[in-house]
Amino acid sequence: MWHLASRVTQKLPAEMAHNIAVKALSLGIAPHISVPDMSVKFAGLHARNPLGLAAGFDKNAQAYDGAFGLGFGFVEVGTITPLAQPGNARPRVFRLPEDEAVINRYGFNGQGMKAAKARLKRRTPIDGQLLGVNIGANKVTQDKPSDYYKTAHHLCDVADYLTVNISSPNTPGLRDLQDADGMKATLQASFDGLKEATSTVPVFVKLAPDMSQTALAQSLEAACAFPIAGVILTNTTISRPSHLQSVHREEQGGLSGRPVAALSETALDHACKILAAHHAKISIISVGGIFDACDVMARLMRGADATQLYSSLSLKGVGLPSQIVTELAKMEAVSGASLAALQGCEDTMEKARKHARALYQEAIA
Repeated sequence: MWHLASRVTQKLPAEMAHNIAVKALSLGIAPHISVPDMSVKFAGLHARNPLGLAAGFDKNAQAYDGAFGLGFGFVEVGTITPLAQPGNARPRVFRLPEDEAVINRYGFNGQGMKAAKARLKRRTPIDGQLLGVNIGANKVTQDKPSDYYKTAHHLCDVADYLTVNISSPNTPGLRDLQDADGMKATLQASFDGLKEATSTVPVFVKLAPDMSQTALAQSLEAACAFPIAGVILTNTTISRPSHLQSVHREEQGGLSGRPVAALSETALDHACKILAAHHAKISIISVGGIFDACDVMARLMRGADATQLYSSLSLKGVGLPSQIVTELAKMEAVSGASLAALQGCEDTMEKARKHARALYQEAIA
């Protein structure tokens, strides 16, 4: 039934289909699928498996319980801003099916932090089901770091971890916060908010895929001056690969899905080298262009502690998370090693992809 429902919603406008999916999950009328236990630990946290739902899907913390039912090990809600805001004008999200991609320019549309907190306070925590809260700034705010103070302070007690999102391309000036000075100001404000709330919740920083290796190194160095738990690599890209075929390829906004995979993998590869050189012990969550268990395993083998997806869920349907986790368990069994032993076992992304592909082919044969 849900396979049919997914095919039907693919015929609807992208934002309408998204809203229907969120509503279905929030009402508990989506499937609840059992998946193998593949427990992972990162940033002092425990998740039942290394596959998470990225921010952007459950913008207002309405559907996280339903998302866990699909098989995700952790779910990140948001991006949540201090005040409610409508976001950018519609249409603002476009499917690129020929390219297995999506372009969005939502612009942090949402109901604000008070509405989100009211829903999150009703949550019943379950061991292994991590709930992350992704925080951002309102479009009209001139002092952007002040909004991170407000959201961190207000939402820290209903989150298993917070993600400071300074990498969306759809809020003017937000990506400027990724440079060293902007990073310092934003993280200082965020940690000030936590200190005021007497919270020690782990904090991640989400970065863009469009940074040079030098810029990424500078951002990571600035971030590691604070007690961050880790980084999330990466958000959507403003670049447009020449091979895109869809009629929507020139739409403004962030491109996600298959075309961002190479950028995300490159960012992961560079980050692992940069952090190793600085002896920085922080976690990495890899996101961008993940469509199957092979993609997940390759990121883990290169050094990611966990992974996230979103666009592939909207393109492939609600059965994708359980399929990935099930196949990942088969790959682990075929390897003869534990998932923990496989993590970080390769020193380049190219080696990790080859190793993962061999396991994948054997596991699904």
